[in-house]
Amino acid sequence: MMKFKGYMGRVDYDSSSKVFHGEVLGLKDVITFQGRNVDELEKAFKDSVNDYLDWCKERGEKPEKPYSGELRLRMPQELHAKLATAAQLKGQSLNTFIVDKLSK
Repeated sequence: MMKFKGYMGRVDYDSSSKVFHGEVLGLKDVITFQGRNVDELEKAFKDSVNDYLDWCKERGEKPEKPYSGELRLRMPQELHAKLATAAQLKGQSLNTFIVDKLSK
């Protein structure tokens, strides 16, 4: 995993072309990079993130941030009711209750 300016990149290796291919995770926008060695790969990752940020700035758009902290979750109605009731009994919001449970 690679990290730069709050963005995380995943890397795969293509043995046939002997090139590392990477992609920034957690975005709708697609940011890719590649390199033949670690130094090239790290530079390409940083350059790609910087290019994306510059591109957004030129267009007057706010760059997408990975993992905003918001998550839409579908679940069976019965489970939703069970979780909401458990949260109320603890005096918590449903959000706080679920975050507490997932953090453990």
